Amino acid sequence: MRNIFNRIYADYLMPSRLGEYEALLYAANEAGYTQTTVRNFIRGTKSKRVLIHRHDIDSDLRTARKMFEVECRLGVRASYYFRLSTLDIGFMREIEAAGSEASYHYEEVADFAKRHHLHDPAEVRSHFPALRDQFALNVARISNALGRPLSTVASHGDFANRKLQIINHELLTDDALRKRCGIECETYDAALLDQFDIYISDRKFPVYYRPISPFEALGQHKRICLLTHPVQWETNWRDTTRCNLQRISEGLRW
Repeated sequence: MRNIFNRIYADYLMPSRLGEYEALLYAANEAGYTQTTVRNFIRGTKSKRVLIHRHDIDSDLRTARKMFEVECRLGVRASYYFRLSTLDIGFMREIEAAGSEASYHYEEVADFAKRHHLHDPAEVRSHFPALRDQFALNVARISNALGRPLSTVASHGDFANRKLQIINHELLTDDALRKRCGIECETYDAALLDQFDIYISDRKFPVYYRPISPFEALGQHKRICLLTHPVQWETNWRDTTRCNLQRISEGLRW
């Protein structure tokens, strides 16, 4: 019963946390952190204190825009990763024009498994060559529409990935695919993650952050990566309801 209440509160009743987000960015600036993108970080930064912002735009473009506006006011740069279902080329161009990064939150493996009702991991992996071609095609389409190459990408985690125990990131274990698409880094690459002193992800109410609050991390850690999802920062009844119904529908069809 408590879990049901927590989910309802997080999805529909939680007050906006955007003030908290602005306070975090301000505190990081005051503490001397360079707040930057994944792309800028992998290409080198001279700052001793770095806060890398990664936004996964699973849903809720409205709140993503509000977070972007806060960042622009405070001179903060961040990486935004869009699913095919949340692509907004106009918004992505605004992000790039502001010095931040807009790229791809890919999920070809989960999409294929659900669409073809596949439940055997070995069978899904047998289709990896075709899925890599599809990934390359999607990257090219987004890059062409955006007017610039995509340097980093981020794997999306879907309920189908968890059930199959296959992560979308497996597609990019192919170095030839990375070279073909011009991908310099995947956000779950060990070579990237090993450079962070701490990796923090936001969570739904009542936890909010894991493993610790980014406010607590400031000053204690020099290289911090913060993963956020707009839906965790402000309720959006219409979009959340649509996503919840879609999740139920996909589960039943799969």
